[in-house]
Amino acid sequence: MTFGGGLKTITKRAPTKEEEEALRFAWMACKHVKSNAVVLTSADATVGIGGGLTSRVDSVKTAGMKYAAYLKNNPKPAVLVLASDGFFPFRDGVDEAARLGATAVIQPGGSVKDAEVIAAADENGMAMVFTGMRHFRH
Repeated sequence: MTFGGGLKTITKRAPTKEEEEALRFAWMACKHVKSNAVVLTSADATVGIGGGLTSRVDSVKTAGMKYAAYLKNNPKPAVLVLASDGFFPFRDGVDEAARLGATAVIQPGGSVKDAEVIAAADENGMAMVFTGMRHFRH
């Protein structure tokens, strides 16, 4: 299933309208973070950012720590999604995102392990979309 702007849903579950809006926002925010960028957002605010690390799963964990700090002074957002500027090379990043409460992921795709990563999203009941392009910024 495809939704506008060249994004392609590759999981069993498509993003809800609210998730889709948050994913588009997350993708734009992610563009401005140093690679390996991971951005957690609500529908209209960044709530955790991890970037400039050598491991994508470490970027997810860093974004998660920032999200935990955010929650100390803010209510839990109605929608939590994750954007990654590059593909997930392993399922561990997706599993960590699910543990944090993310329900949808946007990423370029293109890893030799895409099937494993998609399976992780499906197992966690997450929606995932591929953009087909990387923001990777050094």
